Amino acid sequence: MSRHQKRVTIPVSWPIARKTKKWVAKASPGPHSSQESIPLVTIIRDMLKLVDNAREAKRVLYEGKVLVDGKVQKDYKLPVGIFDVISIPLLDQQYRMLKDARGMFYLSLLEPGEVRKLARIENKTILKGNRQQLNLSDGSNKLYEGEFKVGDSLVLSIPEKNIEDRIEFKVGNLAMVVGGKHAGQTGKIKEIITVKSSQPNRVIISGDEEFETIEDYVYMIGKDQPVIKLGATR
Repeated sequence: MSRHQKRVTIPVSWPIARKTKKWVAKASPGPHSSQESIPLVTIIRDMLKLVDNAREAKRVLYEGKVLVDGKVQKDYKLPVGIFDVISIPLLDQQYRMLKDARGMFYLSLLEPGEVRKLARIENKTILKGNRQQLNLSDGSNKLYEGEFKVGDSLVLSIPEKNIEDRIEFKVGNLAMVVGGKHAGQTGKIKEIITVKSSQPNRVIISGDEEFETIEDYVYMIGKDQPVIKLGATR
């Protein structure tokens, strides 16, 4: 399998030039799909512009100077996706990966200090001994007790990823859309429409305007206010 891909084939969500060079790094298999993530090397070089080329980016990573969700990452092809937190301790800078109104990834600069992250519950599984496990959107798994449902968002500490709070996927709570033509928009859920077919459920969201999107694009971000800093939508 090729370690690279042609720039002209990259997802439209990547905010990098397509015609300057022929090739770009291809994300490794990981917690985010290739269509919903960006390789770490591309973030360091093209988005943050900390280095001039991939060789310098690999050296920076090898020296342990970049953290993702509070942990040192040395895999230059690591897929980084929505709500992941990238930290550069030497510069005292940290960023959250978000999407703007055009559906393109961007990095929101965060205040120094403790940062939390959001992860959506994608699935629930039963383990040996009748233990219950939550499968999260960032690839992590959490054993749990109590009432959790698919679509809820968890507020996690980093790097421990302890559950600090839960935001229910329900009418009245605040949501962000991360895909489709309404990507980057936020608003309160007005209605959840259950579709009795193979098609995804629909969600009606009321914000600056009222619109409908599919359940897969909806992330819960708070009750009345976002529980994390989102940054300006571009």
